[in-house]
Amino acid sequence: MKFRLAILYLLQFAIWGSYLTSLGQFLGSAGLGADISWFYAAVGLVSLVMPALAGYFSDRYVSPHALLSFCHCSAAVLIGDLWGYAQTVTHLTFWPVFIRYVAFLSFYLPTIALANTTSFRLLSQRGEDTLRSFPRVRIWGTVGFVLAMWFVNSFYYHDGSWGFTLTDDNIMSRYRLQYNSGQLLVASILGFITAGYSLSLRIRQTPVRSADDSRKGLMDILGWSRFNLFRNPELRSFLIFAILAGVCLQISNAYVTPYITHFAGLSQYAGNDVASNATMLFSISQISEALCILGVGIALRKRGIKSVLVMAMVAWGLRYASLALGNPGSGLWLLIISMIAYGVAFNYFNIAGAMYVDRMTESTNKGFGQGVLMLMSNGVGATLGMFGAGAVVNYFCHWQQVEVHDAPTRYFMGDWTSVWWIFAVYSLIVALLIFLILPGVGKKRDVHPQD
Repeated sequence: MKFRLAILYLLQFAIWGSYLTSLGQFLGSAGLGADISWFYAAVGLVSLVMPALAGYFSDRYVSPHALLSFCHCSAAVLIGDLWGYAQTVTHLTFWPVFIRYVAFLSFYLPTIALANTTSFRLLSQRGEDTLRSFPRVRIWGTVGFVLAMWFVNSFYYHDGSWGFTLTDDNIMSRYRLQYNSGQLLVASILGFITAGYSLSLRIRQTPVRSADDSRKGLMDILGWSRFNLFRNPELRSFLIFAILAGVCLQISNAYVTPYITHFAGLSQYAGNDVASNATMLFSISQISEALCILGVGIALRKRGIKSVLVMAMVAWGLRYASLALGNPGSGLWLLIISMIAYGVAFNYFNIAGAMYVDRMTESTNKGFGQGVLMLMSNGVGATLGMFGAGAVVNYFCHWQQVEVHDAPTRYFMGDWTSVWWIFAVYSLIVALLIFLILPGVGKKRDVHPQD
C-alpha cells in the first residue's frame, strides 16, 4: 500500500509541478504579467471554501478516494479547456483566463487534502504509524513535482518540431513549455491519469451519513459551523499562525522564476544558462524538499510543532535574503542556498502541519481538519499575502520588452533586491511572533494528544 500511495503522490504533485512555478512566466509573456498576483491569490480564494467542503463530504458521504478521482477528472477537463482557449486567441485577456483558472482550482485544490486523508486512512487501517510512514510516501510527491518541472523547463514544441534544450543558443528555446500554454496541457493529461489511478485505492470503510445530516443548513454543509477544532487552544494557535505562514509559499511560487529569468534581460547576464533555465533552478527547491521530508516526523516528535514552525519561518527568511543578494554569475551560490532553504521552509510547515492536524483531530473530523488547514494557509493567508505581495512587486518592478538574440522578449525588470528584503523581514517577524506566542515548545502532546 505504501508503494501504491507513493505513485498517487508522484502523479498528484506532477500536475502541480507542470504549471505552478512557471505559470508566472507564461502570464508575463502573454501580456498578463501585472495580474500574476491575482492568479496566485486565486489559490487562496478557492481554498476558503473548496478544501473544507470536500473534506466534509469525504467524512460524511463519499469515500475520499472516490471524491479524489472525481475532482481530478473535473480539474483535468477544466485546465484542458483553458489550454484550448489559449490556442484559439492571439492575445489573452484577463477575465476569460482567470475564470477558467479559478474553475480548475476549485476542483484541483481539494485533491491535496483528499490525498492526505486517503493516505492517512489507508495507513491507519493497516496499523502503520503515520508519523513514520507518511513522510516516506509523501516524498514521492516531491519527486513527481521535480520531474514535471524538468520536463516543462526543457521540452519545446513548435510547428511540428519538438525536442529538449537547456540553452538559449537553440532557436527553439523560446518555445519551451515553461514560457507558453503547453504547460497547461501537460497538467490536463496528468490529471486524467491521476483520476483513473485514484479509483484503484479502495478504502474499506465508506463514510456513513448520519441521521441528522439531512437537516443541516448551508453553514454546516460548508463546514464553517464545525469549527469546534478551535476549542483546542494549541490547535487554534497553530491554525492562526498558519495564516501568517501561508503567505510565504505563494510569493515564492509566483515570483521566483520571473525573477531568475529577468537576469537574461540584463546585458551582463545575456545568454546566461542559469537565467534561461529558471524552472530547472527552482527544481533544486523540490530536491531539497525531498531530502528534508524524512526528518519532519523526527523533528515533530523531539521538538514539537512550535519549534518546527519557527525553523520553517527562519528558513523562509533565509530563502528571500539569499534571493536578494544572489545572481546567476558570482552570486549563483546564493541562489542555490535559497533553493536549498526551501526544503526546510516548505516541509516544516506544510508537511508537519498536515501530520500535526491529523494527530490533533478526532477520527470523524480528519478530512475536515485537513481542509481547514488548507483554508487557513492556502486560503486566508495566501489570499491576503498575494494581494500585498503583488502590490509590493508591481511597485518596484514592471514587465518590459527587451531585445534578446534579435527578438523582443518580455522580462520582469526592476528593483528585485528591495522586494526580497521586504519578504525576508516579514518572515523573520512571523518567526519571532511564533516563538513568543505559540505554546507547546517540544511538548510530546504536540504530536501525541492522547498523552
